[in-house]
Amino acid sequence: MTAAVEAEGLVKAFGDRRALDGLSLRAEAGTIVGLLGPNGAGKTTTINVLTTVTRPDAGRATVAGHDVVREPALVRAAIGVTGQFAALDGGLTARENLVLFGRLMKLGRAAASRRADELLERFGLTEAADQRTAMLSGGTRRRLDLAASITREPAVLFLDEPTTGLDPRSRLALWDAVRELRASGITILLTTQYLEEADALADRITIIDRGRVVAEGTAEDLKRRIGGTVCHVRLADPAEAPAVARALAPLGVASVVPDGVSLPAAGPQTLVAAVRALDDARAAGRLAATIEDIGLRRPTLDDVFLALTGHPAAADGDDEAAPLGRPAAGVGA
Repeated sequence: MTAAVEAEGLVKAFGDRRALDGLSLRAEAGTIVGLLGPNGAGKTTTINVLTTVTRPDAGRATVAGHDVVREPALVRAAIGVTGQFAALDGGLTARENLVLFGRLMKLGRAAASRRADELLERFGLTEAADQRTAMLSGGTRRRLDLAASITREPAVLFLDEPTTGLDPRSRLALWDAVRELRASGITILLTTQYLEEADALADRITIIDRGRVVAEGTAEDLKRRIGGTVCHVRLADPAEAPAVARALAPLGVASVVPDGVSLPAAGPQTLVAAVRALDDARAAGRLAATIEDIGLRRPTLDDVFLALTGHPAAADGDDEAAPLGRPAAGVGA
């Protein structure tokens, strides 16, 4: 397959700290690649380099066949970007925002107006067309921002945590929109703090930590890396997870996950041993946690993420670079 995005040996330092330390990745044309990593792993810096916002210190990268250092204008003309914060004017209507983006991308007045109407229809925004953007719901604003990012149909679309802060219904609606964009042939590079989002959307996943790729593959490939099943302990109070993990330590490396603790399992015998270990810890006065459920299940991306990085999934943006915004020169330059 043809690579729409390809990076080799990217290095970027901020002072004494290397945000990227020889990072390499590839996104095939017409696919969604999920880029995951803990805070400070280098996700935002990677996207900033690929969108020409930041110049790498070493290495090379091409986007839509164009070198990000030597041909930044051609890269910007071939991409769309939806950052962590909607790049919309709240005082304008939804339609006016789309027309504005069309004009900024050098469409004529009539062409910008036609394209705005096409995008309103495509993203189910017709009823919101004449409403001021500031008055729209969060989910509607994000769909409008996504529509604006493809005003000129891009070869590659960068989505930096596009569903952060959305309610579940709005998140699912945006997922459907992203799938439709992939079906139209657009290559999508997605960063997200929701691992179930990467699981649901990404054809391939790249996990980075400390500026390097630590694993890549399909979601199923990555889950198979840590075994067939895990023993999962769900707690009434997740704050009790460290004590539960200590009680299970003799059985293997127990990882703290959002709702409790997970432990690699060798089958039903691990479940039996875990119950006994927890009972023994409670009897000895070392454990007072309320356990809501314990059982075997298949690994999730949370389990993979913890096993590979030793960190939970990011709860907010990277701290090694400013959050991604739509590049100023990326409007059809």
